[in-house]
Amino acid sequence: MRIAIIGTRGIPNCYGGFEQCAEYLAAGLVKKGYEVIVYNSHNHPYQDKEWNGVNIRHCYDPEYKIGTIGQFFYDLNCIRDLKKGKYDIVLQLGYTSSSVWGWLLPRNTIVTTNMDGMEWKRTKYSKKVQKFLMFAEKLAVKHSDHLIADSAGIQKYLDEKYGIKPVYIPYGAELFETPAPDILGEYHLEPYAYDMLIARMEPENSIEAILDGVVIAKTNRPFLVVGCVNNKFGNYLQEKFRAYKNIRFCGGIYHMETLNNLRYYSNLYFHGHTVGGTNPSLLEAMASNSLICANDNQFNRAIVGDDALYFLSARDVAFNLQMVKKCTGAFEGMLAANMNKIQQVYNCESIVNAYATHFEAIAIRPQSVNPMPLRGETVSLMLD
Repeated sequence: MRIAIIGTRGIPNCYGGFEQCAEYLAAGLVKKGYEVIVYNSHNHPYQDKEWNGVNIRHCYDPEYKIGTIGQFFYDLNCIRDLKKGKYDIVLQLGYTSSSVWGWLLPRNTIVTTNMDGMEWKRTKYSKKVQKFLMFAEKLAVKHSDHLIADSAGIQKYLDEKYGIKPVYIPYGAELFETPAPDILGEYHLEPYAYDMLIARMEPENSIEAILDGVVIAKTNRPFLVVGCVNNKFGNYLQEKFRAYKNIRFCGGIYHMETLNNLRYYSNLYFHGHTVGGTNPSLLEAMASNSLICANDNQFNRAIVGDDALYFLSARDVAFNLQMVKKCTGAFEGMLAANMNKIQQVYNCESIVNAYATHFEAIAIRPQSVNPMPLRGETVSLMLD
């Protein structure tokens, strides 16, 4: 079976959640005998045409020249390029800038779309953009043969709004069991004597509230902010918190061993995401034995449950920073429970298997009994 993955900036991951998903999914599918093609931005740092058995196709991406609107042209270029090859299935990760081109997707290829979160709820967008994203969501449903939801909350939302119950396939992570404290020396840190967050610099990730809490707490412990700051909001945050020397903007870090060690040896790991389904960075924190303090919302609680601390305000953040010490051993049960969830539910092998099962099921095209629906008449499929 020949599978194309579109909708990301490419692999290996140098950006975010969908890229991380595409990375382990593509490599895992290749090991299972599938032929996998991942579409990469033309200026992705990795320029080879093959990675771990995965074929890479680079398409022109003008985002670096013209900003966010460039994502629409990049997706258009990827979809146009799809027609040059013959694919059994196209896996579309997200829809924000690609659904407007859905009518150009190959008609003789099955399209299955991971719908991500409710993008139109993101506070960084104006009312007009939010209205467009609601329209884009409808287009994604219309132009997909099948849908995937990465959380039970998103699955329920799509079912209630469109009468479609997507396949539920969450993200995955690998247990981190080889800590190396020497890595901390590169950042002048001591084990369990610093706190951190990892996120894109976007308002809905609660970064400002978390950092306000750091200021209120006055613990003077180093606080690492990991994520690319080269956008308007990132610049705003750097300027606002410039005077607080314990707040360190580290930029994007994509080396997994470094990230895992930073998470492992942190005192508190903050996860401020408020919009979307299962976030890969939350699973990676769980897999890295992090003591998590998460924004209190249905998506985060669906994953971590009672095995995390929670916050809603900067005051909550400050309270946890002042009162919580991971190294006391008081939280061993929570840490162990989260590691067990990764091992039993959210491990990468299980996720790859779930995608493979989904692909095998939707690739079956009975000729007379149950023909494939027209695009826009999406059917649902539940996996055990």
